[in-house]
Amino acid sequence: MKIWTIANQKGGVGKTTTVASLAGAFVKRGQRVLMVDTDPHASLGYYLGIDSEQLPSSLYNLFLNNKSLTADSVQTHIVPTNVENLDLMPATMALATLDRSLGHQEGMGLILKKALQLVADRYDVVLIDCPPVLGVLMVNALAASEHIIVPVQTEFLALKGLDRMVKTMLLMGRSKRIQYSYTIVPTMYDKRTRAATAALLQLSQDYSDELWQDVIPVDTKFRDASLSHLPASHYAPSSRGVKAYERLLSYIINKGACHVKIS
Repeated sequence: MKIWTIANQKGGVGKTTTVASLAGAFVKRGQRVLMVDTDPHASLGYYLGIDSEQLPSSLYNLFLNNKSLTADSVQTHIVPTNVENLDLMPATMALATLDRSLGHQEGMGLILKKALQLVADRYDVVLIDCPPVLGVLMVNALAASEHIIVPVQTEFLALKGLDRMVKTMLLMGRSKRIQYSYTIVPTMYDKRTRAATAALLQLSQDYSDELWQDVIPVDTKFRDASLSHLPASHYAPSSRGVKAYERLLSYIINKGACHVKIS
């Protein structure tokens, strides 16, 4: 089972769109996909037409009941979407209280990893959407993942968020004695603007080894897809944005990305 985390310590860079788009692309390839929303804003659920506040269970309940997890109990925190073979472990606003209420408890950073291991035979791929804040939720997402995708909007302020994210992965990697495997993905690229072109050039100069040498373009079909509560791959399969995510998916799979142990 592949587990990828989509993370950046800046909001509005395209994390949720990336999760939904890659999930749809995986489903199109015949994979069983689980999306995990660790962001208390629950944007991924709303994107897919799911109001998690109306559900009996969510990721928050999984954290509360982490001492007695089984494959079946983990499954109770997962809901189907309106796309076959695409499920969601939804977030709720209550997740925002985790750092204060449970963050001090021993082992809290590995709960999601243990839960996903219990359902490893039920899914081929897990994609984790992260909040833009370093805390117990992002730590869980990074600890569970074998590869990290870092979407970066092609504008100056987003580059600062990328710098913080890379430093976070470096620090966490040192503590776990691993080197995180990650891919930086330029998003919302508009070749007509000088700012986007300058940001892309800066990315190429600063992160040439980890940078995907392509872009996710600005595409109104992403917005339309969210209004229809579908991944863009299922709403507008021939759109340029969907084609870009298909290229990204092929690139990461061919890259054979995984963490490297540090001796």
